[in-house]
Amino acid sequence: MSALSKTLRGAAGNAVAFWCPGCDMAHMVGHGDGPGPRWIWNGNAEKPTFSPSVLVQWDQWVPPATTPEMAARINSGEIVQTKESRVCHSFVTDGRIQFLGDCTHHLAGQTVDLPEWPHDG
Repeated sequence: MSALSKTLRGAAGNAVAFWCPGCDMAHMVGHGDGPGPRWIWNGNAEKPTFSPSVLVQWDQWVPPATTPEMAARINSGEIVQTKESRVCHSFVTDGRIQFLGDCTHHLAGQTVDLPEWPHDG
């Protein structure tokens, strides 16, 4: 991904990504022509606005197998994982993220500035 600003990255297929501080991961938003869902983007890389809201949903195994040792303990049955549904639902307006109440992370109901991209990858 290429840097468009401190907070926004450009991606293939007319997409941009921003770092979500609630999920601690990137969220991708398609705009203009292309496959998949499309959002309206104001074209401002410094203070982006996307419309409509950005809804990201996924299932996550808890606890995660973040090390080979943890994976071995899970595989042996010593630790039992459960699958949990995760939701991040927000409005991104003028470079700020308004997290809606249905978010499953700690920033639900809060509004924060888009953070700077945490790394070059």
